[in-house]
Amino acid sequence: MTVVEVDAGAAVRRRPGRPRDEDMDGQIVAATLEIIDAGQDVTVSRVVARSGVSRAALYRRWPSLTTLIAAALDVGRTIPPEYPDGVDLREALIDGLGLGEVGAVLTASGYSEERFRQRIRLVMSDRALQKAYWQSHVSRRRVPLLNALRAGIARGELRADLDVEACFDAIAGTAYYQIVVRGDRMDDPAVATRLRAAVDVIWRGMVA
Repeated sequence: MTVVEVDAGAAVRRRPGRPRDEDMDGQIVAATLEIIDAGQDVTVSRVVARSGVSRAALYRRWPSLTTLIAAALDVGRTIPPEYPDGVDLREALIDGLGLGEVGAVLTASGYSEERFRQRIRLVMSDRALQKAYWQSHVSRRRVPLLNALRAGIARGELRADLDVEACFDAIAGTAYYQIVVRGDRMDDPAVATRLRAAVDVIWRGMVA
């Protein structure tokens, strides 16, 4: 079975005792992701059967299925590096939507639209999973862009009273709307045009 690299420590607090077997962690996460991609409900029995690990080993590594599913949903995603000083902030926002060079790299990372839709289905049906996924994964990926916006405020490029969290939500929300509400695909040129237009509108309210 393919072992998927995953930052398991982001999803669950390490317990005292023997060191974690990272290979086994990856084996468990990979099995969970296969179950998710197959459109099946994730259960302990299915994870044990597909991964080949024991129930005891599973319970030692993951305190709940919620944290395990959150880790599996994030396979293929990475935390972007910090933006360099003086980066073009408007282009950074476009990259954040997957429309620029950085976004192209993220799109090629293996996190398909089908998996994105599975993620939406799962988190919208389970608020605890939604919160776990946000706290352990999504919120961490926002940090580099939020820091870049704060640096833009410090340089005087952006409004001093700017709420960078709200700006991020507004821009990311336009992308989610295309897929979740309109049912469009992110690789549709019309969607790319629409998203760039949305960024332009929001950007005009951000600049000093």
